[in-house]
Amino acid sequence: MTDLGRIRLFHTVRGPVDAPVLLLVHGWGGDGREWSEHAEVLAGRFRVVVPDLRGHGRSEVPAEGNTPEEMAADLAALTEALGTGPVIAVGHSMGGQVVNLLAVHHPHAVRSVIALDPAHGAHGEEVEQIPARLAAYRERGAQAAAAFVAAAFGPAAPTGLSTAHVRTMLGTPGHVIAQAYAGMYVDDGAVGIRPASEAHLRRRTQPALTVWTSAEAAAWERGTLRTAASRVDHWPGTGHYLHEEHPRRTVRLIEDWADGGLA
Repeated sequence: MTDLGRIRLFHTVRGPVDAPVLLLVHGWGGDGREWSEHAEVLAGRFRVVVPDLRGHGRSEVPAEGNTPEEMAADLAALTEALGTGPVIAVGHSMGGQVVNLLAVHHPHAVRSVIALDPAHGAHGEEVEQIPARLAAYRERGAQAAAAFVAAAFGPAAPTGLSTAHVRTMLGTPGHVIAQAYAGMYVDDGAVGIRPASEAHLRRRTQPALTVWTSAEAAAWERGTLRTAASRVDHWPGTGHYLHEEHPRRTVRLIEDWADGGLA
């Protein structure tokens, strides 16, 4: 646990102190344990920092401010406290939104971005469902969110993965679930809905790799790219937790991105 003044964050650090730094960021209602397999392998050649975001896991749980924007500011403070210099910021789902916010609002902290099925670009039916979902999360917290998690895995997901994530979600305080969801999509300055996402991503100056499980979302985001060397990949046939359904492929993706000079 590191007291950053603004928040106390739990995190782990593995790997050589003089190696390039990876920051691996979990998503909504999760914690850093979802990066355990990746971190163990990647620590052979990178310095790997894995935090629990505010309100999640073993980190401090504030009464207010459990939003992606505040989470990004926390990570900027954490990298400064650790003296990492610019990091390769990797995030899944809400964590993908957080690392892009980190890149835009704290550009000195980020060398490049990898976002896996990120929480941006919402449109159509998904946007129409946001008010009802937010009302459910405010009323029933993690109990309502657990249904989303349970349905988010592909048929080839490892046994036990869905159960592990449902348990982690159910252990996350209800007000954190609701505040984080509102922060992603409806609060002032939220960047999760497509027009706001497009404006936000245009402000990102670092090279970025985004991986989508949706072909439509991948095609949309390719049209937003403005930075040289950025790209969007599509991984069909997998669930939302693609990094855990395909951990070895994800490790190779990160290593190849770094080896391509974009670290």
